[in-house]
Amino acid sequence: MRQATIGTLVGATTLALSMALAPVASAAPATPSDQDERQVVLHYDDSKAGEFKGTMAAAAAAWNSSVHNVKVKKASPGEHAEITVLAYDGWAQAELGPVKPGGSVKLWIGRDTVNQGHDQLRVTAHELGHSLGLRDNSPGPCSSLMAGGGAGVDCKNPYPDSAERAETEWNYASGVTTPTDGRVLVDAP
Repeated sequence: MRQATIGTLVGATTLALSMALAPVASAAPATPSDQDERQVVLHYDDSKAGEFKGTMAAAAAAWNSSVHNVKVKKASPGEHAEITVLAYDGWAQAELGPVKPGGSVKLWIGRDTVNQGHDQLRVTAHELGHSLGLRDNSPGPCSSLMAGGGAGVDCKNPYPDSAERAETEWNYASGVTTPTDGRVLVDAP
């Protein structure tokens, strides 16, 4: 009986060791469809954007062509919008994100900013950058979207630079974001 127990233990140990040392199949690399499932989709409501509705669509397109981890789309009627776009008579401003799905931030496209000669699309894309978690980088070159008005009224670039793209990608990596802190960033002169 003792030999049978020892034989069973040796056999079980051999089986356990062979299982532990067997090659483990590695996980398949992420496919584009897997990446799309992790992609954060944020919706915007432009019902109060006035004359800036088309500009907001163009700003969302500029961001969508620049980053992968987050996409900004117009909300369908009755759909929750994380980003509310408002036209108003003051200076452009936005609540600082990164906004997460189900959350809420506002951005105000200021007529005063546009009336001072700043490019409407750049202003809108810049404010959207705040909603995605980017702070001002002013003064800065025209190549930096977050330089905002500091780049001058002749600057028309609506696209984030490589550092701004990288920070946004990090903010939305793996579909996880940190909540907005509720600060409003006013882009006054």
